[in-house]
Amino acid sequence: MYDTGLMIGYFEPLHLGQMRSILAAAGQANNLHIVITAHPSPHPDFAITLQDKARWLQMACADMPFIHIHTSDEIELPLHENLDDITINAANSNTKLQRLIDALRLPAEAVLFIAENHPLAQSNTQEQLLMTVVTTPLQPEFDSYTIARDPVAHWSAIHPQARGDYTKTVAIVGGESSGKTTLVHKLANYYGASFVLETGRLYVGTDLGGSEIGLQYSDYAPIALNHAQAIRAAAATATAPITIIDTDFVTTQAFCEEYEGRTHPFVGACINEFRLDHTIMLDNNVPWVADGMRSLGNEVARGRFEQLLLTIFARHHIQPHMITEPDYDERYQQALAFIDQQIYNQTIKPSEKYN
Repeated sequence: MYDTGLMIGYFEPLHLGQMRSILAAAGQANNLHIVITAHPSPHPDFAITLQDKARWLQMACADMPFIHIHTSDEIELPLHENLDDITINAANSNTKLQRLIDALRLPAEAVLFIAENHPLAQSNTQEQLLMTVVTTPLQPEFDSYTIARDPVAHWSAIHPQARGDYTKTVAIVGGESSGKTTLVHKLANYYGASFVLETGRLYVGTDLGGSEIGLQYSDYAPIALNHAQAIRAAAATATAPITIIDTDFVTTQAFCEEYEGRTHPFVGACINEFRLDHTIMLDNNVPWVADGMRSLGNEVARGRFEQLLLTIFARHHIQPHMITEPDYDERYQQALAFIDQQIYNQTIKPSEKYN
């Protein structure tokens, strides 16, 4: 048993193999210090910060107080990355390790935990290092390099604490009775995805007694806030690389402008601050279905509201993906094709899905 251990890695994304290595190291040290470094080639589709990675590990290890999390944008020891064609300079590594030891105030007898196949684990290199090297068992079913290159394809390997930053939000928007909610449920079932219901409709049921007759300007801020909290919760517990959102903040703003004749600054701030990754907008060209809460049923009102949505999208520099096909199943197929291409990097014709 060692008193103090050190582990260094990119952890981008944090995956189950890395956690198993951490647990193996923690079982051999009274105190384990983990230093998270910046990835030299971050994935362009995901804006991951050192703080994001620190939060993942901090949450994952919250009940293990003997594990201490640190960040550094200077250290370059690729302990959890592809190891091909890596040349290790012992003198340079010692300089960086000494800097870490001083910064973390580690005792002189602290050991360095690395994977069995890392170049630093080679005996001729170990002899030149200022820290004793201790290896952790390989996790051959988890390839950090492969996972980092394609997190979507390796979703099940990503640690649950990191998945919220690797799921893409897709909002389904449109006017009243455009088929949004049904499409949300179909997409959520198809992808096994988490989803968020239309918060405004829920608010009418919980706070207004089931009727919009009492709806007023002051209600739009809590509706938007509830929506933001629901999106955050769904993403945090994401079950797939996609999280489906029924309507968005633009829709809330559109209803405020339609009913109250003015924009709401808080809702506008939510549009800008809580940016969703993709927006699919359904044309209002399907039959109107009254459900006791909808009030924009005639063609003029439906057309006006659709144009209002487009105006607000343009105001906030959001370009929705339009689906204008009036057939419900074709709408579903087009939504699948868009999501597969944008998120799953697949170009599959909807008709091929069932072949």
